[in-house]
Amino acid sequence: MAAPRFTRSNQPATADPGPWRQLALLVRLPNLLIMALCLLLVRKALLLPRAPWAEVLTPSFALLALAALSIAAAGYIINDYYDVKIDAINRPDRLVVGKVVNRRHAMVGHLLLSGLGVLVSGALSPLLGLVNLGSALLLWGYSVRFKRVALVGNVSIAMLTAALVLLPELQLRIGTKPVWLYALAAFLLTVVREIVKDIEDMRGDAEHDCRTLPIVVGVPKTKWVVAFFLACLAVLVLGVEKVLLETGQWGLGLWLFALVLLPLGWLAIQLRRADRRQHFAQLSTACKVVMLAGVLSMLLAG
Repeated sequence: MAAPRFTRSNQPATADPGPWRQLALLVRLPNLLIMALCLLLVRKALLLPRAPWAEVLTPSFALLALAALSIAAAGYIINDYYDVKIDAINRPDRLVVGKVVNRRHAMVGHLLLSGLGVLVSGALSPLLGLVNLGSALLLWGYSVRFKRVALVGNVSIAMLTAALVLLPELQLRIGTKPVWLYALAAFLLTVVREIVKDIEDMRGDAEHDCRTLPIVVGVPKTKWVVAFFLACLAVLVLGVEKVLLETGQWGLGLWLFALVLLPLGWLAIQLRRADRRQHFAQLSTACKVVMLAGVLSMLLAG
């Protein structure tokens, strides 16, 4: 596997977006919307498939979603707070903290959102409160230290993604096996995407003494690590496919084959060929598309 040849983009600079759009960038609004959709589909399609919407959209579930999204938004803010210098190199067009939002205000916003998420979830149940407190602390640790350590930061974010999928199950305590399979798939795909992002961000990370996997072992070996997690995810999906075909669930089986399994094969091929920063950026975006397809597959799982 060839080492990457990163080149600077020669695209002309564009006008800065307005303050509201900058704030949406700060909290990653599209990501928050996907998280909300994931929570809703887990509850409706996997846990309560035959329940009326009045039983699905309860105040307690709305509070759970509010808590989870508050902590996620706080995590994005604190990550940008500590990454101002790195983002100025890797993603100057997305720099918000220190440019649009004062760093002190960003820290206050992080603390308020994290506190809101922990308090609201704790009021719902001690278990949910502990899970969200752990998530908030892990996001802090990730921003301060973990993301700069090979694989530790990648696995931390993957654990948080899996925890998000499990939150509705932890609230209802139904014991539905598919929820755990979706959480495992989310964990594996998130590890893939996070490592790919580390390759994409090598230039800025290296200048600020980060010890991410591609910096420590090199890009060729890092590709093999990504390939391992991709293979684990493919094996998981193939196992699910076998069960779906045996039980006659053709709709979900075809969806997973066409929109998850085949794209994973495409990702593996493109990963082998990738040798420029833009290639890894495209792979990262493709991982998000596959994840969205996986989330939407829950519509056929009920």
